[in-house]
Amino acid sequence: MLSGLSSVLWVALIVVTMLAVRGLAARPLTSGRKTVSSPATALPTGCLASGDGYLRMRLRHADAPDEDIDWKNAEMECDGGLRPGGAGMRMVFAGPLPDGHRLRVVFGATAAPDVAVSRDVPTNITVIYEDEQQVFSTAGDNKCTMDALTLQPRDAAVTDRRMKHYLARGFCLAAATRVPDGKALLIDRFDFLGVVFDENAH
Repeated sequence: MLSGLSSVLWVALIVVTMLAVRGLAARPLTSGRKTVSSPATALPTGCLASGDGYLRMRLRHADAPDEDIDWKNAEMECDGGLRPGGAGMRMVFAGPLPDGHRLRVVFGATAAPDVAVSRDVPTNITVIYEDEQQVFSTAGDNKCTMDALTLQPRDAAVTDRRMKHYLARGFCLAAATRVPDGKALLIDRFDFLGVVFDENAH
């Protein structure tokens, strides 16, 4: 029993997630550093022009050693945009694992992009081991929370006002599960500085 979801719903979830990530990737990355091609096809080119982007996470596997993710700006890619229907924001990070594989992490936050500080933000997280074609998802906003999601002051290097930098920290109380077998992955904690492209900003 996959957290109460049928296998059909799980498959639908993955399709929607991948389409959402591809939708972000279809737009050139313009985080302020330089325009590059999609993170799905490009070599690592860095995250923020300010040089201070990062992602830190602790991933606890049920039957494998814990993984501590500590990506710094130059060794990762980041992108982000608004969730469909005005349901918040989506932030995407991609980078290397010590074994040479690629990891992509998608945070879906139910917070408005024009709020300076949002607290206790329900968050959906999808973790994609790209080379191994493994996808873990919390499948909803009720398992993880951002303690704080903070809009950062505009960096002088970013000329496009639609590019917004966000600082976040949070945790999960329940595990993400792998499709289709339900294997558990607990995202113990996370914090990051990333970017959101707010198409409605002027």
